[in-house]
Amino acid sequence: MDKVNVTINGNTISVPADYTILEAARSAGIDIPTLCYLKDVSQTGSCRMCLVEVQGARALQAACVYPVNEGLVVNTNTKAAREARRTTLELILSNHDRKCLTCVRNQNCELQKLCDELGVEDIPYEGVRIEHETDATSPSIVRDDNKCVLCRRCVNMCKNIQTVGAIETVERGFDTSVGCAFGMDLADTSCVNCGQCIAVCPVGALYEQDATKTVWAALENPDLHVVVQPAPAVRVALGEEFGLPIGTRVTGKMAAALRRLGFDKVFDTDFAADLTIMEEGTELLGRIKNGGKLPMITSCSPGWIKFCEHNFPDFLDNLSTCKSPHEMYGAVIKSYYASVSGIDPKNIFTVSVMPCTAKKFEAQRDELAATGYQDVDVVLTTRELAKMIKQSGIDFNALPDEGFDDPFGAAASGAGVIFGATGGVMEAAIRTVAEILEGKEIPDIEYTSVRGVEGIKVAQVEAGGKTIRAAVAHGLGNARALLERIRSGEIELDFIEIMACPGGCVNGGGQPIVPAKVKMSADVRAVRAAAIYDEDESLEIRKSHENPYIKKLYDEYLGEPCGHKSHELLHTHYVKRNLFTK
Repeated sequence: MDKVNVTINGNTISVPADYTILEAARSAGIDIPTLCYLKDVSQTGSCRMCLVEVQGARALQAACVYPVNEGLVVNTNTKAAREARRTTLELILSNHDRKCLTCVRNQNCELQKLCDELGVEDIPYEGVRIEHETDATSPSIVRDDNKCVLCRRCVNMCKNIQTVGAIETVERGFDTSVGCAFGMDLADTSCVNCGQCIAVCPVGALYEQDATKTVWAALENPDLHVVVQPAPAVRVALGEEFGLPIGTRVTGKMAAALRRLGFDKVFDTDFAADLTIMEEGTELLGRIKNGGKLPMITSCSPGWIKFCEHNFPDFLDNLSTCKSPHEMYGAVIKSYYASVSGIDPKNIFTVSVMPCTAKKFEAQRDELAATGYQDVDVVLTTRELAKMIKQSGIDFNALPDEGFDDPFGAAASGAGVIFGATGGVMEAAIRTVAEILEGKEIPDIEYTSVRGVEGIKVAQVEAGGKTIRAAVAHGLGNARALLERIRSGEIELDFIEIMACPGGCVNGGGQPIVPAKVKMSADVRAVRAAAIYDEDESLEIRKSHENPYIKKLYDEYLGEPCGHKSHELLHTHYVKRNLFTK
């Protein structure tokens, strides 16, 4: 790549020609404050926090959108720049809802941190406050425009990255706010509940519907048998809430913490991921053999499912009929587990800990009540679990490593673990499907062609004389692009994995929030995914069909994959939705 020489604060450096001043400064270890900027998501220059002096320019310039050029001379730390940033920050605070101590983002707020770094000790301006009604209509996401700083990160994520467009800036001037079309509530739009807007918000204007009080009440109810199951992606992110480095695996500490919170049983959603592969792999083979609808598309991501229902109803028959893993597990817990434990299903309360806010919407779907009760009663995000651990006074980092409970204790395979990363469902499925087609064990199970954070990955797998044409897409913008290629006849496929969130579940809307400054130098998706694959490699069993507890479940209860019993419990259907269908 071509490079240019620029001088920043008296030091001349060589940087790529396509850099902005902000990127050039960061590469030289010079920090310029930002608020609206978020790498790969939002580069609008709208907040004016990154103002710098550029030699020859008549006014201060926004570093995040100003391109470098040969011989450019920049000063980032002049009196004029510092005063302009501080004044901008004071004006933002002038009409901001400053209830910091009770805000969900207290101590993890980029606005709060800027005030500390820029030495804001007083608020000299008192702006006119426009009181906005909090929108809590969605089962997954709460919008509080009183905390909004109009950075537009959420808008750019929803519209440009996810291509959902449920929110946008409305009105003009001082009346500008972020809202939905025609003043609708979020629940009445085509929002897919992915929570990526929460993940990019620098303040507390967006957050998940809190379910911790409901779970505390269940734990304190002596008549309820409360069962919890954490998803694969939670174990590589939960530690971040307790000061551990991004991607630290805390599987054993997580199980120990859940047990100390008072859950009667601590199970692992990875077991249900293996169960999903048995059902989904069998379904795929059946479609290939019997001329079923292809390509078959995975159904593990509820954000993707709702996106498909709204935007691609012609692909509904392509969706696997399998429930997502935690919903499968909920059905198994309230049927098989209830039976072997002698517990009435009405007294079993199932809690899923998920990296995903869309799971909150999913859990209340009428289609997911196989036993006459909702398969899953409550969904907590990773952040909510951390909140409960902190509320209970547990010293998380001092906990010993503990395992999961019987009858599904040592029940996870490596295939189940990798469900948390984009490409993981595909790779887990191929590990099983390829061996079934081949009719023998395949030693090499590392299907690296479907790994990584490339938006759309295409691969072919040869097994048993058959070629399976596969594709993986993560992030709904990439999903849209892939499906439009299929619609046009540009590409033909047999099997597709789609995850709503960029990077997959490891980067879900319910995961610990990472500041924009950290995201500029680290790809959180890749770091967490690497930890997922490390855990896969550490396990003795790495294929779903070799999990002995899965075999036992079929032998004792389900019969066979995609059989009558499993269809009753583990499969579902989807509905066509228009823009105004919840």
